[in-house]
Amino acid sequence: MDILRFITAGSVDDGKSTLIGRLLYDSKSILIDQLAAIEKQSRNKEDGEIDLALLTDGLRAEREQGITIDVAYKYFSTPKRKFIIADAPGHIQYTRNMVTGASNSDLAIILVDARNGVVEQTRRHSIIAGLLNLPHIIIAINKMDLVNNSQDVYNNIVIEYAAVAASLGLKNVQYIPISAINGDNIVDKSDNFPWYEGDSLLTILENVPVANDINYDDARFPVQYVIRPQTPELHDYRGYAGKVISGEYQIGDQITVQPTGLISTISKIEIGGKEVERAFAPQSVVLHLSDDIDVSRGDMIVQQNNQPTVQNELEALICWMGNKPLIPGNKYLLQINSRVVKAVVKAIDYKLDVNSLLQEPAPEQAVLNDIIKVTIKTASPVPYDSYKKLRVNGGAILIYEKKNVTVGACMIQ
Repeated sequence: MDILRFITAGSVDDGKSTLIGRLLYDSKSILIDQLAAIEKQSRNKEDGEIDLALLTDGLRAEREQGITIDVAYKYFSTPKRKFIIADAPGHIQYTRNMVTGASNSDLAIILVDARNGVVEQTRRHSIIAGLLNLPHIIIAINKMDLVNNSQDVYNNIVIEYAAVAASLGLKNVQYIPISAINGDNIVDKSDNFPWYEGDSLLTILENVPVANDINYDDARFPVQYVIRPQTPELHDYRGYAGKVISGEYQIGDQITVQPTGLISTISKIEIGGKEVERAFAPQSVVLHLSDDIDVSRGDMIVQQNNQPTVQNELEALICWMGNKPLIPGNKYLLQINSRVVKAVVKAIDYKLDVNSLLQEPAPEQAVLNDIIKVTIKTASPVPYDSYKKLRVNGGAILIYEKKNVTVGACMIQ
């Protein structure tokens, strides 16, 4: 059974947390004690209804303000698929939280209030989804009950958002009318939208083809651990453990270890202690090479005829997450997969306006939630692909070494 990771995003009070609560509630994925707790917390509501948003708005500050601040993760499953949901905040000052939740997602559900249509935050979250190269987008037009389930309202929003999607180059965009608070079109298809011919939201989520999003062409294997038991029985055993993040490998493949450039041939592949002929993404495996060469954690094993870029200077779009500003010349650690190297930000090239995608002149420093293009110099070469081409080998993070805190999410260009 595969896993779909998706994020919900939208403007403040568009009903993101209520939507997730309704998904969990109607799919019977709530534990009895959880249900009892939110029923108790909902007693103060005038209408006596259960406040489903409490299932995700877990922080006291969130409950008191009725908003989402942090990214809340929830897990549930159906007979067809497992799901990991990230509920991102809608406020503009929490852009970094949206980036955090979306960076590992396969799909984004962007909620639009049927009364307000496409607003600034809708565009902002759509731009972020485009920058992060999310393969699937669902536009959930919520609160349809407040516009009398009007088909005209729905169609106008679809037309309006289609123009936004076209300008951003978003692909695989689907639209669905819903009422999260009433459960219309969430788990089961609602009779309140006789003009809507599509499936319910859960049905769409269960059938999104996640496997099609995996790149099987560009073989990339970051080494996470070198296995050398050094016991009498396994005296000559030397394996390289990790996860195939893209592509596939077979016994006999001619490979290159980057960034050293050493070459060898795959002599054996193990999965779960058993030898196999081939391995492919996203399997965790142990590779054995026919030559006794120097391979360390952070190195990348690739096919000789399909190489990543290997450089010690790169350009990246960064969403700045640090409370302290980014100033050119600052030193950090750059981590891409299992490779960690010392790095310095040489220059800020420009700032990106996430409401319009226009490039603004380079500021002297970047502050929290800014998205900027920078040039980074690393202490040693880094094997990478562009984020647009291969997300799994084009995403990186900047770490403030003294406090071991992630301060930047990088999309390598």
